[in-house]
Amino acid sequence: SSDLYWWVRPLLRTGTGYAAHNACALATIAHRTPLTADLPPNPLVPYLRVAPDAGGYWASVLGVLAGQQAWVMDGFGCTLAASRPDLGRASWIDGARNPVSSQPTASAPPALAAALAKAFGDDLDAAQRDTLGTRAVVVLWHGRVVAERYAAGFEPTTPQLGWSMTKSVTSLMLGRLVAEGKVALSDSHLRAEWTDARASITIEDLLRMRSGLAWDEAYDLGTPITQMLYDQADMAAFVAAQPLAHPVGTVQQYSSGSTTLLCAVLNAAMHQGADLPRRALLGLLGVSSAVWEADSVGTPVCSSYLWATPRDWAAIGQFALDDGVWNGKRLLPSGWMKTTTTTLPIATREDPNYAAGWWTNLTPEGSLVVPALPRDAYWASGHDGQRMYVVPSAKLVVVRLGFSPSADDIRTDALVADVLKALG
Repeated sequence: SSDLYWWVRPLLRTGTGYAAHNACALATIAHRTPLTADLPPNPLVPYLRVAPDAGGYWASVLGVLAGQQAWVMDGFGCTLAASRPDLGRASWIDGARNPVSSQPTASAPPALAAALAKAFGDDLDAAQRDTLGTRAVVVLWHGRVVAERYAAGFEPTTPQLGWSMTKSVTSLMLGRLVAEGKVALSDSHLRAEWTDARASITIEDLLRMRSGLAWDEAYDLGTPITQMLYDQADMAAFVAAQPLAHPVGTVQQYSSGSTTLLCAVLNAAMHQGADLPRRALLGLLGVSSAVWEADSVGTPVCSSYLWATPRDWAAIGQFALDDGVWNGKRLLPSGWMKTTTTTLPIATREDPNYAAGWWTNLTPEGSLVVPALPRDAYWASGHDGQRMYVVPSAKLVVVRLGFSPSADDIRTDALVADVLKALG
């Protein structure tokens, strides 16, 4: 039976790691209860036990097996580790730099209010609304908040987890470091241990998810993505250790591993640890609610772990819409957004419209992914129903946050189309 336990232990640890981290983050970042909220449907859930302790939150199976500790890290959310890591100090962010967060609450005209009502499922019964799971919508038009709405139990000030929308923010952060001359898209020889064909992997390969490193993004117990997030002290080293499954640059395959590894590469240049996103980008934008969590060696979890209020997410979208100009100052290379929202030809492609950290409405063949939206629309997309749409031609940003693990349609494409119609 002990052999069986050691065989299933990695599976159990991804479950307890998820539960400990989730409870810790809900308590310390979002200030929400119950701490078992936001656990995805999973056969382990009834057997998980989660409790606060001196350092943060502890989770196990039935109180004894596969225990994992999530530590509360001041300014950096929560980190899974056997013993308390030292992530240094989180640099202060001045919210006065953010022209979005302090705007008065908008009272939306009827057509806009109706668009939001549909996005929140006002037409559905309680159970269907719960499955739809919308928690916040913010609409920015020409830089102004023209509509916003929040679900019961969620305030405008409640930070929400963006999951893979974090990858799009990583693309912006990379642009900032490129503008400063710290790194270049063409940089290769990114890891000392890559003495084989992996040495040719570039920063752009990681950004566009065409590194060729073996990966499985399925959120199941014991897959590479859940192993990385919930059972690795050094997430980037785990990703870098994967063998090549394809020749570098020939296959686009979605990989959270690529993006977190990218941030370890950026930190090799910057030496700023968990504070890298705050210094390189978040502080410049004044998104003061932002909490970007890190692993136990201080690599920001750039695939998944940025929390921010819906308005701060919208501010990040506005920064992208304005091609990296903020408060009159250019922070990204001119044309960076055009580059990173354009798909490039590649032999094999898992995602027809994944560009460089962003999803685009235009496939490489020139067809529209969402015919109801303009050609130039692009978006950030995250697990369980997180979306941030940017439509440059309409000067529009729409953010939708929620918890929708079992919703068939989170109604966000329709939301953006309805908002465009309402704004005329």
